[in-house]
Amino acid sequence: MLRIMEQKYFVYILRSLADAKRTYVGFTTRLDTRLDRHNAGLETYSRRYAPWERVTYVAFSSRDSALAFEKYLKSPSGKAFIQEHLL
Repeated sequence: MLRIMEQKYFVYILRSLADAKRTYVGFTTRLDTRLDRHNAGLETYSRRYAPWERVTYVAFSSRDSALAFEKYLKSPSGKAFIQEHLL
């Protein structure tokens, strides 16, 4: 019996190698491709602080859960959580 692979949704945190104080939080279904796009300057917001390194990511099976977590990480309490626990 073949199992159909479940779609994964990722929330990721990047840190700028040009300015270590700069971080970026994003959402994607293609984790490696997304980092490549940031580092190639193809993303408007992150272009200025490239290159980037991935600090961490979290995988979700639910798109809604991933987007809610991304929204939290972009909030003031989420930014504090990142600083305290992930960087």
